[in-house]
Amino acid sequence: MVSDLSKSRPASVHTLGCRLNQSESQLIREKLVQAGYCLVPFGERADLGIINTCTVTREAEAKCRQAIRHFIRRNPEAFTAVVGCYSQMGTKAIAEIPGVDLIIGNQEKLSVLDYVEFGKNERPIIVRERIDRTDFSIQFVGDQPFNKRANLKIQDGCDFLCSFCIIPFARGRARSRNVVNLMAEARSLAERGVREIVLTGVNIGTFENEGEDIVSLVDRLDAISGIKRVRISSIEPTTIPTALFQRMGSSEHSLLPYLHIPMQSGSNRTLQLMRRKYTVEEFTGFIRQAVDAVPGLCLGTDILAGFPGEGEKEFEETCQTFINNPFAYCHVFPFSERDGTIAAGKAEQVPVPERQRRCAYLRRLGAQKRYDYYEKHLGKTLEVLFEDPRRGLWPGYTGNYIRVVSQSSENLANRRAMVKLEHVGTEFVEGAIVEMIDR
Repeated sequence: MVSDLSKSRPASVHTLGCRLNQSESQLIREKLVQAGYCLVPFGERADLGIINTCTVTREAEAKCRQAIRHFIRRNPEAFTAVVGCYSQMGTKAIAEIPGVDLIIGNQEKLSVLDYVEFGKNERPIIVRERIDRTDFSIQFVGDQPFNKRANLKIQDGCDFLCSFCIIPFARGRARSRNVVNLMAEARSLAERGVREIVLTGVNIGTFENEGEDIVSLVDRLDAISGIKRVRISSIEPTTIPTALFQRMGSSEHSLLPYLHIPMQSGSNRTLQLMRRKYTVEEFTGFIRQAVDAVPGLCLGTDILAGFPGEGEKEFEETCQTFINNPFAYCHVFPFSERDGTIAAGKAEQVPVPERQRRCAYLRRLGAQKRYDYYEKHLGKTLEVLFEDPRRGLWPGYTGNYIRVVSQSSENLANRRAMVKLEHVGTEFVEGAIVEMIDR
């Protein structure tokens, strides 16, 4: 238990990395509120700082160290806890940062408050347990209003062991969340005002618990009163049941027409070196099947540039695969050597400046794809779920993940409206509200 000294003390949580980290950080925030802490933005004065870290690339780790040092400089007397993937893999580097009090890996990260009541430490306490392989439940609070899209963690870990990926070591092997436990949280979120749930995990297509899989799970979520939208976050191509297409294409089902499917490379030779589980032909055949089956489907992907052994030929093949297929956008990452992975020891390393050049080129292609996808929807009237206002405008997303901004004198936060898409900007589409759905 956290002591009464926590009452009304300011605390902040800073999240780096993936949507799964965001989901776990939200659970930590709710526990802080329940324990009597007052949440403040990261960077403001706080008595407690929790940095939820990422280790997917060297750049990510550098950003983690920067965030830790930033918090400690601003709050030298505060208790500083570092949790998550970088804590699991980079304990020594974090422990060398003066002022860190606690380092917790992924197994115990949600129990961070159990270690706070004892106060600052001369040397950091390190909690880095072996990651459990069994299915799990999550203790959630569920008593605070929630007026945003909510991430719902359904799975953790991965068994695929791609040659470049550190995540199976940082997150452990694949395991699923107890379906009764996750449905209880989903109902709690609905009761607290959430209209859209985003399913998160490391390899969510492998979810399986008590006879349920991802198809039956989205059907169970669809039946919850108040949940109007269910969105699947990043999902591996070989784990997607085609039964999801019918649900995405139905106006009667809350599953949204959106798929983010990591391709990583559009070259068969590179995919083989990466130890991915498909060929280019299998991947592109599947995504075209998805686009044909789901009207208006938004299809996004990840591409890894500069993988060891990727020559100009393989890079050009990747570019052409991306250009010639119905992607709406791509997230681009440079290859980053991760100790312990097969790819880190490969002899044919691509020079870092060349990796950066390839990333820049792919990002230009991605920006054009996004613009074209947005432009294709101009003149259409689509449902938008709005978020908090920014600079006098109301941002939100359509079901197929078009970012829209609209003007209104009303409070649109967490409300849906039918919006006519009128003009494409650099990162969003300007839209005019035609009709409010939620009054």
